[in-house]
Amino acid sequence: MQRDTDTWLTDLQSDGEQQAVALDDLRAILMRILPKALSRWLDPADPHFTPLMEDIAQETLLRVLARLDTFEGRSKFTTWVYSIAVRIGLSKLRLRKWQEVSLESFEMGDNAKKPAFTRFAPRKGNPETTVAQINALELVMTGMKEALTPYQNEVMSAVVLQGVPLDVLAQRLGKDRNTLYKVMHDARVKLKQHLTKSGHPPEELLADFKH
Repeated sequence: MQRDTDTWLTDLQSDGEQQAVALDDLRAILMRILPKALSRWLDPADPHFTPLMEDIAQETLLRVLARLDTFEGRSKFTTWVYSIAVRIGLSKLRLRKWQEVSLESFEMGDNAKKPAFTRFAPRKGNPETTVAQINALELVMTGMKEALTPYQNEVMSAVVLQGVPLDVLAQRLGKDRNTLYKVMHDARVKLKQHLTKSGHPPEELLADFKH
């Protein structure tokens, strides 16, 4: 059944069979487009691929129902739903990737194994931009070593520099998520004060990574 935006909204805001049919149709659309959208990050031949697509589709439907009143009509309704699904999918794929990384990859000693990817890595660009990014990264890492405790440095390196989800890090370290959140908060305050005092405001350093 073909629906325009108004029909989608009416059907999904209804009760009973009308809403159920609309949800089934929307799920079918998601299961048709999600595999193609996310296959570049996970091989469709992976046995987890189809269950993951189903999980993403289900979570997307729940989120769409909860946020129907936030849809502003700036795009087609299905485009809005698709964008929600992709964000959920990428988040789940990122979490799955980090769950496969060994605990040793989180350790930040001189002999520690380096993770396969980082979030705060210099991006490709012109030579001037690349040099500025490398210098900014070195200043941040130096500031972390100078201003933070070894434990704060370890946690902040994993979360900020490597992009490890806080939930994953908490699980690997056997810590409560709220405890790590407090560690991150205190570390950010100390690092910001240290960088500002040394003449390198954090806002200026991070600006180098917006190119």
